Amino acid sequence: MKLGAYTACLHDKPLPEALAILKGMGLDSAEINSGGFIPEPHLPIDELFDSEQARQDYLGLFAEQGITLTALNCNGNPLHPNPVVRDKHANDLLRSLELAALLGVKRVVAMSGTPAASATGTNPAWNVLPWDSAYLDVRDYQWNEVAIPFWKTVQWRAAHFDVKVAIEMHPHNVVYNPATLERLAEAIDATHVGAEMDPSHLFWQGIDPVEAVGHLGSLVYNAAAKDTRINPAARVNGVLDDRFGRVHPDEPGAVGLGGPYTLSRWPENSSWDFVAVGRGHDVTWWNAFLGALEKVDPDMAVNIEHEDQELDQLEGLAAAAKTLLEAAGR
Repeated sequence: MKLGAYTACLHDKPLPEALAILKGMGLDSAEINSGGFIPEPHLPIDELFDSEQARQDYLGLFAEQGITLTALNCNGNPLHPNPVVRDKHANDLLRSLELAALLGVKRVVAMSGTPAASATGTNPAWNVLPWDSAYLDVRDYQWNEVAIPFWKTVQWRAAHFDVKVAIEMHPHNVVYNPATLERLAEAIDATHVGAEMDPSHLFWQGIDPVEAVGHLGSLVYNAAAKDTRINPAARVNGVLDDRFGRVHPDEPGAVGLGGPYTLSRWPENSSWDFVAVGRGHDVTWWNAFLGALEKVDPDMAVNIEHEDQELDQLEGLAAAAKTLLEAAGR
């Protein structure tokens, strides 16, 4: 099993420095952003497409630190109703499959995406719990008219390049839990589209990630190490809490998500928070999670995704690495 990190949290540092940091923490895997929501400063895409020597030199940076490039990450919304976002994110994902093949990387992490509620909609609409048949109509449109046709294309291209796409089961996407992951896999006759097991988004939905790994089995292709802490406010407001604030694109620190859209401001007194590995669930839990993944694939890559807002980049990454390595018995 490879234990490493998604280097987005180190985008302010050159790739060689970022890899040296991972090595210094005892990690041996890296996941590099290749498009979608955020830039890709650690991946010189044009150079890598143009030259075999550039590809060898690039992979040499990882080899120098004893680190394996285990995945490209292209999280975005390839089904977005705004073509400015949709076209970029979809093209980035399809391009990532080809680039992964050229680099000898066998995994691309992605999100399934979210369309509008109808063909005339202009904003994405996350549609869950369709107890009213109107929402079944929305589900039928989103899946049959948008998601399944696009993901059939992804499946074909992934099979062509023999690169597996690991979908992060992320709320606000049509695929957000094991049932929707299996629905998509069945609808597209998947051989190269499966799951990235990120427990952080499962925890706050009330899903047991260890049981989810056992349930999905060979459909699990890749994993993220990110924790979630459920806060006391959840006992009052539950986990479906909409108290997020708007961040305007020209505000200092605004994070763009494509087109005019930005990352929203997290609520105060939140129902749950993303935290570093070990700050939501202890070493014993993470040991069980790694054990479940190892049963599926002894060579599984598990990459830390640092989004703990209470710890700075290196502090949070180091805390996560320590817990993860201890859980793995290293």
